Amino acid sequence: MTQVAMPVGAAGQSPAVPRCVFITGASGFIGRALAQRYRDLGADVRGMDLHADLANNVVAGDLTRPESWSEHAKGCELFINTAAVVSLSASWQEYSDVSARGVRNCLDVAIASGAKRFVHFSSIAALGWRCKGVADERNEVVIGDVYRYGVAKGASEHMVLAAHAAGEIDCTIVRPGDVYGPGSRAWLTEPLKMAKAGQLVLPNGGRGRWTPVYIDDLLDGVMLAAGLSEGRGHIFHISAAESVSVGEFFSSHWRWAGRSGAPRTVPLWLALGLTSLIWRVCLLLKKPNETAPDVMRMFARTGEISIDKARRLLGYNPKMSLAEGLRHSEAWLRETGQLS
Repeated sequence: MTQVAMPVGAAGQSPAVPRCVFITGASGFIGRALAQRYRDLGADVRGMDLHADLANNVVAGDLTRPESWSEHAKGCELFINTAAVVSLSASWQEYSDVSARGVRNCLDVAIASGAKRFVHFSSIAALGWRCKGVADERNEVVIGDVYRYGVAKGASEHMVLAAHAAGEIDCTIVRPGDVYGPGSRAWLTEPLKMAKAGQLVLPNGGRGRWTPVYIDDLLDGVMLAAGLSEGRGHIFHISAAESVSVGEFFSSHWRWAGRSGAPRTVPLWLALGLTSLIWRVCLLLKKPNETAPDVMRMFARTGEISIDKARRLLGYNPKMSLAEGLRHSEAWLRETGQLS
C-alpha cells in the first residue's frame, strides 16, 4: 500500500495536516478525491452536497440555503468550496445564486465556524475562451453575455478576494485546468458515451487548446495552496505543464470507443449555430441539455495557461504525463465496465 504524505513545497516544507476539513461539493469528482486524500492523512473530513452520504460524513444541502448544513461545519480548520453550477448552459440567475450569493454564504459559514483558511475553486474558464499567448494569474477575467460559466467564476473570485482584503478570513483561489482521471464524469464518462454514439464533434478541426491535469496532481497543488502561508491571498493556476489540442485529448475517447481516425469536426461558426438552435429548442421544451454554444466555445479555446506562479511560490510540480494519465483512465473505464 502506497504511503500517503503531504506534498513538499518550494523550500522543502510540507503543510501541516489540518485537524478538520469541511468540503462543499464533497460527493463530486474533485470533492470526493480531496476528502479521501485528507482522510487518508488523518484529518476529520466533513462535507455537504446536494444528496447526503452519511457514510462519508456528508450532509445534504446547497449553497443558497446554508442554514441546512452550516452546523456541520462548526470547528473546521480548513474550508474548501468546490461546489458550483456544473453546467455550460445554466441560466444567469442560477449562476448568480450559486457563484455570487452562494459563495458569500460559504464565506460566512467558514468565518462563523472558526476556519483559518478558505479555499475557493474557480476555473481557468474565468480567463475566457479567447486568451492570447500565455495567460497567468494577472490576466483579466472574461466579461460579457456569453461563456457564462467563465463570467460566473470570475464573479465568484471577486467575492473571495473582497473577503480576504477586508481581513475577514485568509483566502486562496485555485483555478484548475481540465481535471481528468479515474472517476471523471465530465472528461471521461460523458465524452466516451458520445464517442460510442458517434456524436463527439469538435469545432475548428480540434485545434482548440486543452489543459489536462491529472486528479492526483491537482490534489497536490490544492494542498500546497491551502496549507502553506505562501498561498494566502493568491490565485493559482493548477494545471499541467503544457497544453495539448482538444483533438489530441479526445482522440483517445474515439479510439476507446472502437472507432478509427479522430472525432469529426465542423467550423466553429457552424457549431455555434447548430448548438444555439438545439439549446433554444430545449429551453422552450424545458428539457435540460448541455448541447450549448458555450461548450463549443470551450472546445475552441485559444492560448496557453502558465503554472509558473504555483511552481515558484508553492513548489507545485505536476508529475503525471498525459500518456500515463490516459492509461490509468482507460484502466478505470475497463474496471468499471464502461469499456469491454
